[in-house]
Amino acid sequence: MAIQTKTGKAFEYALLKEFYQQLKSPDNNVIIIDSEPYQTAKSCFESFSEDEQGLYSLVSSAAINFLVDIEPRLSNSINPEDTLQLEIVSDSEGQSGDVRDVLAIRLLQKWEIGISAKNNHRAVKHSRLSQKIDFGKKWVGIPCSKTYFDEIRPIFDFLTNLKVKDKNSKWTSIPDMHDKIYVPILNAFRTELLRLDKANPSQIPQKLVEYLIGNKDFYKVIKGDNKVEIQAYNLHGTLNQPFGKINPKAKIQKLKLPTRLIEVVYEGNSKTTLIVSLNEGWQISFRIHNASSRVEPSLKFDINLISAPHTLFNNHIFIGEK
Repeated sequence: MAIQTKTGKAFEYALLKEFYQQLKSPDNNVIIIDSEPYQTAKSCFESFSEDEQGLYSLVSSAAINFLVDIEPRLSNSINPEDTLQLEIVSDSEGQSGDVRDVLAIRLLQKWEIGISAKNNHRAVKHSRLSQKIDFGKKWVGIPCSKTYFDEIRPIFDFLTNLKVKDKNSKWTSIPDMHDKIYVPILNAFRTELLRLDKANPSQIPQKLVEYLIGNKDFYKVIKGDNKVEIQAYNLHGTLNQPFGKINPKAKIQKLKLPTRLIEVVYEGNSKTTLIVSLNEGWQISFRIHNASSRVEPSLKFDINLISAPHTLFNNHIFIGEK
């Protein structure tokens, strides 16, 4: 397991553990759903030293304290049967646009909140492009054109042939790799994204953000070295709800989804990165790269949110060094 995956899963477990420890009480029945993702996250957490576990727990505790203040339903139940279920989500959910890692659910209240846990990184998605991947269908539910696949086929065929000739051939062995591989793929991707938008007016921007950011509302909790950052992606207005007369201690506005694709341009003089600008303050970068040193007939996007609407709730909690 890659170290970034391991640290991410350890952080998921630490958050769930702090939820449980802070919220369980005689008046609040809390249970943990024992599952394969939970056991995996637990073993990742336990593989770290006691000092490292302590830091994960400290950061998680600060985040949970804050979430309890802005989500009154976490600590308030209707009756003894109103159980709070804590669960770690399987990675496969992320493929369908649900980016949440940790869930807190009250079935009786038909209510849930989710957390996307990030350990020292802010990427929103890692998506692939290849001859077989229809990014239009996968991302926004509208298939890519035959023209797009015709444009990218020669490049991916070239990569396939390289791999067939020598399965150990390296990307660095390709002369002018950026101009020969990255730029034509990015140009085809850019043209197709604009075509999809033109053919489906006002649909693509919202669907693109929902695929990349998440189609369910969630809190993103980003663990830093001595701080934790909490962002609230309240796209559909399901976060920050009161419990009866008990109101949250801070107000989180609903985020406006975009309705217009403004432009898709290269970043500066880059040959690897496209910037997609949408209305309502959304801007997303798509950096293409090879996922491994060996040649393979697919490429990976590192996708980052450059800017979001000014109404995006963002809170930094600083934690004293131990």
